[in-house]
Amino acid sequence: MDKPTHLIEFETMLLGRYLTMQVPRSKRDGSNLDRSAYTLLSRISIDGPMSIGELADAFGLDTSTLSRQTSSMLNSGLVERISDPEGGMARKFRITDEGARKLEAERADNIVGLGQVMEDWDPEDVATFASWLQRFNTDIERLAGRPWPRT
Repeated sequence: MDKPTHLIEFETMLLGRYLTMQVPRSKRDGSNLDRSAYTLLSRISIDGPMSIGELADAFGLDTSTLSRQTSSMLNSGLVERISDPEGGMARKFRITDEGARKLEAERADNIVGLGQVMEDWDPEDVATFASWLQRFNTDIERLAGRPWPRT
């Protein structure tokens, strides 16, 4: 075997498991965002208002899945439907102040959790890991044809 990709497969399987067990996402007071809302809100906060079709293209999901997810976010007050600011026919979803507040709180909790995991890491090691992780993700995005915008 010229590349030990089986080691990456195993570690990413574990990472996926650990991410679904995140302590911040299991808050008992109901203030947490589910994984789909966190991801959709993150994308909308970067790109601005997006239609169901734009979300489907961005995530590679069918519109029925996105309709369910955005309906839930609408009902929770995380997003609102607006007319296309550019005059298009499709209505778009815009993050609300409440959605932005919850997204930022969730992100802050996640950063604290990562800080706890990497408490004993040197800052240079954290930066190197972030660089490799970004490279890994951008290669996945390139193959899928769905780049994620980075600020």
